[in-house]
Amino acid sequence: MDNVVWVCQGLLAVLFLASGCAKISMSRERLLATGQTGIAPFPMPLVRLVAASELLGAVSLIVPWASGALPVLTPVAAAGLGVVMIGAAGSHLHLREPRTAGLNVVILVVCVFVAMARFAGQ
Repeated sequence: MDNVVWVCQGLLAVLFLASGCAKISMSRERLLATGQTGIAPFPMPLVRLVAASELLGAVSLIVPWASGALPVLTPVAAAGLGVVMIGAAGSHLHLREPRTAGLNVVILVVCVFVAMARFAGQ
């Protein structure tokens, strides 16, 4: 079971690292052109704040648990990234993009799985 949780943590970390890097470095126009349509209703300072949160969350999914230094940060990061996915799903539903919102819900479920598994492992 631990291996499954690690795989999920790794996949989430890669996903949020890529998303955070894109949101923190690209212009609004480029983000929209590359498919990050969920940012459309939000001002760029908020998008950049979410990007920084995604980057910090991606690192926190792996480093604390792997190092044993403050391992509680790993499930907290998974839960926080789940909250980001709730916002993303809401944004995509508002934009009438149900397929993308569904993908956000799948990612949310993985975040909840990791959070619950790691909280139980404390």
